[in-house]
Amino acid sequence: MSARLKSLWRAYRLRWKRRRFLFRVWRKRRQIAVSSDRTAQISPDAILVFATVRNEIVRLPYFLKHYRDLGVAHFLIVDNGSDDGTSAYLADQPDVSVWTTNHSYRLSRFGVDWLGWLQWQFGGGHWCLTVDADELLVYPYCETRNLHQLTQWLDDQGHDSFGAVLVDLYPKGPLQDASYLPGDDPTKTLDWFDAGNYRDQVHRYYGNLWIQGGVRERVFFADEPARAPTLNKTPLVRWSWRYAYVSSTHQILPTRLHDVFDFEESSKTSGALLHTKFLPIVGEKSAEELVRAQHFQNSALYADYHQRLTQSPDLWCPNSCRYQGPAQLVELGLMSKGRWI
Repeated sequence: MSARLKSLWRAYRLRWKRRRFLFRVWRKRRQIAVSSDRTAQISPDAILVFATVRNEIVRLPYFLKHYRDLGVAHFLIVDNGSDDGTSAYLADQPDVSVWTTNHSYRLSRFGVDWLGWLQWQFGGGHWCLTVDADELLVYPYCETRNLHQLTQWLDDQGHDSFGAVLVDLYPKGPLQDASYLPGDDPTKTLDWFDAGNYRDQVHRYYGNLWIQGGVRERVFFADEPARAPTLNKTPLVRWSWRYAYVSSTHQILPTRLHDVFDFEESSKTSGALLHTKFLPIVGEKSAEELVRAQHFQNSALYADYHQRLTQSPDLWCPNSCRYQGPAQLVELGLMSKGRWI
């Protein structure tokens, strides 16, 4: 088969795969029930956040503050069976709409199907940011330029998507010895990260840049680095009902939307998602996940990962780097200013 025919066949298969994902989204729509609907207040230029949460009452105060400060106008959140006050807390927020479900997180493609339905209904034409409650987006100049300025620049450049690398933050010392109060900036507690042990390759099927490495590979997956968590994400997209995430926000269809990284040429602007998973509550949450078995197909490898987190490991090493802010991540090559001046 010629290269052109292979390209056409691949495009055909990806197009049908996207349609199957969209059908899944439509089919799973009845699994979520609206609890607090404030979507009537969404304006045409609103930037929206979509998230699935469970028992995140500790993280949510700062999570909401962080994205409000960046210019997010409305949050559309699916609560997957929280029992720690998360639902009541979200219901009291004037810029949050909430849906609830007790269905399987794993069988919803880890919340992608549920959020896909909300994006289908409310995201069209909006810049939509899809993140977890333990992910804080930063990007070049974010201290002085909000998301409206970033997305306006992306619009002017003809870009419909924006990429970010997941950067795991952690404390120095055993995880449970760290101190954190709801509402605090988690980067003050989790103030270290791995700076240079990352690698990338082009995904053979989807064609996106596939990034692995960092502290989780170093500590938990050193014997099987190919199984380490994927760190590339495309979390910010000017949405269309025709779009579909494949696996979390690691991959998206159509594939042109994940053409967001160009670290060698530094021509594309990209950001980072500061991953605040390793707060002192991580042991408790990992113990819960071992029982619920809703993550990563419950493989033995990830069961061992969660088991080790319940033991409060120390992730710090002599090569750890202290987090100093977004400009530092640009200097280290973990995100890029590209042509955004």
